[in-house]
Amino acid sequence: MVRVGLTGGIGAGKSEVSRRLAALGAVVVDADRAAREVVEPGTPGLDQIARTFGPGVLRPDGALDRAKLAEIVFGDEEARGRLNAIVHPLVHDWMRAAEAAAMASTTAGGDDELVIVHDVPLLAEGRRGGEFDLVVVVDVPPDVQVERLAARGMPAEQARARMAAQASREQRLAIADIVIDNSGTLADLDRRMADVWADLRARASTQPRR
Repeated sequence: MVRVGLTGGIGAGKSEVSRRLAALGAVVVDADRAAREVVEPGTPGLDQIARTFGPGVLRPDGALDRAKLAEIVFGDEEARGRLNAIVHPLVHDWMRAAEAAAMASTTAGGDDELVIVHDVPLLAEGRRGGEFDLVVVVDVPPDVQVERLAARGMPAEQARARMAAQASREQRLAIADIVIDNSGTLADLDRRMADVWADLRARASTQPRR
């Protein structure tokens, strides 16, 4: 088996890669899903956020008002640090539990080439690359990121601000064991993914289950 950390900057197309890996047979553990679930109504995570940032970050139905919380923490490093200190440990525990459950469910199948992919947008920012057997980075030039985000309706200035709040392209590439250039067409990506998948399966066959 092999444990993979998958990351990429906003607009790079990491979600496209993640979907293709899942379709090819990888077990994908999604940090974005974890981040949503650990702050659902009734969870300790949401309770701690409300106590830290005030009841104004809750909608009338008791769910987290993500837009209001984003207004508080975006551009405020201290506030963002307090939020991360709440959410990141919960997300980490959720993902480890999801991985353990996936491994348990596949044990009976006897798959000796199991590929577990942790889809983590902020992998470089959290300096978590060392937690995995290898890191896959989805990469495009910054101008392509801006163009794609603009196509989704995000103003260029806002897109650049979001990009600036993440690790730089150079920081992501510095932790990469495999780089997936996603600046071309989806057909180009499919061809690249076939090679990457063969590589991951080969690596998985040489590493025992943990």
